[in-house]
Amino acid sequence: MKLSESNYQHFKQALLAQKNALQKEAEKTVEEGLNVDSEDLADSIDRSSVETERNFTLKLRDRERKLIKKIDEALERLEAGSFGVCEVCEEDISLNRLKARPIATLCIECKEEQEKQEKHNEQ
Repeated sequence: MKLSESNYQHFKQALLAQKNALQKEAEKTVEEGLNVDSEDLADSIDRSSVETERNFTLKLRDRERKLIKKIDEALERLEAGSFGVCEVCEEDISLNRLKARPIATLCIECKEEQEKQEKHNEQ
C-alpha cells in the first residue's frame, strides 16, 4: 500500500505515541516497585489481595511488552514500505482497519478466517 505523506505521518505519530505511553507505564511500575513489606499487611487476606494485584500488574506489563514489540514491527513495516499489506493474501489492508488498529498485519477477511480457524481448533 502506498501511503500518502499525511497518512504516513499520522500512522508514525500514532504508533510512536502509543509506544511512548506504554513505556511510561512500564517505567512507572518500575519506579513504584511491586514489593510490599509483609509486615505492613494485617492478615493473609491482605497479603493475598496484594499478591493478586501484583500478578495482574505483571501480566498487564507482559502484554504491554508484547504490544511494544508489535508497534516496533509496524514502524519497521512503515519504513520499509510494506505497512498496510496483508501478510497472508498480500492485498491492501483497509485504511479504516489500520486507523482502528495500526499494528494490524492481516486484512479483515484474512483475520476473520484466522479467528474461524482458531475457534475450530479450540473445539
